[in-house]
Amino acid sequence: MGLRAGALVGFIVMLILGWIPIFGPLIAGFVAGLVAGGGAGRGAAAGFLSGILGGTIIGIVVTFLGVAFLGPIGALLGIFAGFIAIVLSLGGAIIALIGGLTGGAIKGK
Repeated sequence: MGLRAGALVGFIVMLILGWIPIFGPLIAGFVAGLVAGGGAGRGAAAGFLSGILGGTIIGIVVTFLGVAFLGPIGALLGIFAGFIAIVLSLGGAIIALIGGLTGGAIKGK
């Protein structure tokens, strides 16, 4: 389908299975790699994007709510909290990258 579709489907699977410590991101990346197609490299990119997308969305929501309730100070707090969310999501993103690499390799070009 495409890289964006694979990342979006992988993100949705990550929301559902994210509570499973290792296998949740691995399965989400695998599904993202299968949907993205295009070989192992494209599958790995889709898996990584699906893993990092959650931290990015949390960062955007926290920043928006911080501005809405606290004004300019809330924007600074939201940006800081969003940065921390993205950094913490890197572990799951790397595991999803491995799953995407596997899924993309299985699907092939």
